[in-house]
Amino acid sequence: MAADLVCPYCYETFTARDIGFRCSGRISPAGRRCPLARDPVLAERTGRRGEVGPAFRADGRKPAAACPDCEGDTTYRICPVCHSTLPVQFGMVGHRLIAMVGAKASGKTVYMTVLLHELMNRVGAGLGTALMASDDLTIRRFGGDYEEQLYRHGRLFHGTRTAAANDGRVEPLVFRFSRSRGRLNRSRPRHSVLSFFDTAGEDFNSRENVELNTRYLANADGVILILDPLQMPGARPLARPGTVLPGSEGVDEPVNVLSRVTNMLMARQQGSSGLIRTPLAVVFAKLDAFWDTLDPGSPLRAHPPAGDRFDTADSLDVHEEVRRLLKEWEGVRIDQDLATHYRRYRYFGVSALGAGPTPDALVAPTGIQPYRVTDPLLWLLSEFGAVPRRGRG
Repeated sequence: MAADLVCPYCYETFTARDIGFRCSGRISPAGRRCPLARDPVLAERTGRRGEVGPAFRADGRKPAAACPDCEGDTTYRICPVCHSTLPVQFGMVGHRLIAMVGAKASGKTVYMTVLLHELMNRVGAGLGTALMASDDLTIRRFGGDYEEQLYRHGRLFHGTRTAAANDGRVEPLVFRFSRSRGRLNRSRPRHSVLSFFDTAGEDFNSRENVELNTRYLANADGVILILDPLQMPGARPLARPGTVLPGSEGVDEPVNVLSRVTNMLMARQQGSSGLIRTPLAVVFAKLDAFWDTLDPGSPLRAHPPAGDRFDTADSLDVHEEVRRLLKEWEGVRIDQDLATHYRRYRYFGVSALGAGPTPDALVAPTGIQPYRVTDPLLWLLSEFGAVPRRGRG
């Protein structure tokens, strides 16, 4: 039986043969042109209502097909479920779907924006990698809705719209991650399609809202769970004086968010009663609020070693340091839940901004100075073999 593919836009599964095609809408060699029109499936599943060429079925294992109406060739391959145009070479190169979840006000959107910006620029250059948007919508959304607001205007984001408020839709940002590998004096790039969705924290405050995101989480290859130490009762008194603390209205404790995500993943892990196989990166954000409480020799006060490989020894040092901090932060239940239910998980401590925002939700005057933001994703990619490791663990 052919292995299932997962659409990076709707996260539904299908086989390569089932991939559909969309007519380009250009004049064909036969002199005919298909009219552009709204695709009702695309509009219903994604909310996109622009006029496009007609969809048709052909052998999706091939890179191109001839439109049955105008006889023109097209390379526009589409998801058979949501009719989104799939990334170039989808199904022919590796693709990894990354779910990014967390509690309300945990800083997910800021973290995701800085993470992707760093991979496109400073960190990506050091690793010998490239990150490019896979479609025009991702280019427009990431550049206009995310990067411009945070980096150009220095403004933090309002709360993410919940899936319920968005008719159950979550629109991921889809990127092509490439890494060059030198061999016999030739560079052989290795590609992966990465799909991120930034779901609202409220979607994980109850089992009913979690179910709206079940498909997205269940079909993800890896999960990045963002937790805010400032929402933990033992950590709040340790924060640097003047730190803007999150309010309590609508905010759930991090351990409860972890429990709901865990319950959902367990329910969707068919045919097995063992540990959850999906690797989980547990990210404690806003670490800058706790700089003063860390020992001078703490691995959380050092930047990761430079190089083009993921350093496992450094990562494990950070993991153990965060585990120690969980005792101070009254978060032992988090560690117990993870050890009980997950086969692969790793702790991370990050600061997307490098300093707390101002009381009016602006970036601090010192600017954006990210710290260790790429560690969680690079760990996941090293688990998948898309990024090489240094050391074992």
